[in-house]
Amino acid sequence: MNDGPLGRLRRLCLALPETNERMSHGEPAWFVRDKKLFVMYADHHHDDRLAFWCAAPQGAQEELVSSDAARFFRPPYVGHRGWLGVYLDVEVDWQEIAELVNDAYRAVAPKTLAARLDTAG
Repeated sequence: MNDGPLGRLRRLCLALPETNERMSHGEPAWFVRDKKLFVMYADHHHDDRLAFWCAAPQGAQEELVSSDAARFFRPPYVGHRGWLGVYLDVEVDWQEIAELVNDAYRAVAPKTLAARLDTAG
């Protein structure tokens, strides 16, 4: 079943340990233990582009934006903290998106929860 980019992103985020979804700034967003934001859907921020913003490991934003600005960007408000913007209105590699979501989770989750990703499956 293909329910679009939001549905696919939602499934990736909610598959991670102790995550939940709630609205934040008018958009669906995903949190670890309802406290730490790690991914935010972005469908209204001044540019008519469909995207999401996510926490990212140090240096990832600069590397990805400089290597492929057609797919990645520095998001407003959180970009100065290293967050990564990922366009969803271009050809999307969902395996790569899954990796970015996992990296975002690891960037904010407590170490005990992040460790579960290493032992799962």
